[in-house]
Amino acid sequence: MFKVNKLTDYATVVLIEIAQSNVVRSSQHFSERTGIPLPTVAKIMKSLNKAGLVVSQRGAGGGYVLGRKPADISVADVIQAVEGPIALTACADTSDEHCGIESVCPAQGKWNKVNQAVRSALTEVTLADMVEDVATFGRKPAAAAFDAVAMK
Repeated sequence: MFKVNKLTDYATVVLIEIAQSNVVRSSQHFSERTGIPLPTVAKIMKSLNKAGLVVSQRGAGGGYVLGRKPADISVADVIQAVEGPIALTACADTSDEHCGIESVCPAQGKWNKVNQAVRSALTEVTLADMVEDVATFGRKPAAAAFDAVAMK
């Protein structure tokens, strides 16, 4: 079964929470709102900040806001920020792993096409799409609030 890891799932939850208000909020706030333990939120925010998906602001009113508009953050961006390059197997060009049988493997290089298709599909789904879908589960999306705030 192909699935993203729990940190990526949590990162998506936190990003949806950020996108719904686009107000500077602390890791503590996100932990309380999402139920994700504070150390986990802190770890996620570090990865998201490094990838430019969120921006940190220091000080008494500090915290995090999105680094880009929700429509400019793809699910692929989130996965890559938390997990690294998207590679379904060690055979994919983007894999950090090396296969022990690559010199004799008849599938060598064949996974690249599949990997690219998966990456393309993940790139097409954005954080804006995820926020919009939240309404289906009873929470009102606040994506419009993000558009009203100018990006710095």
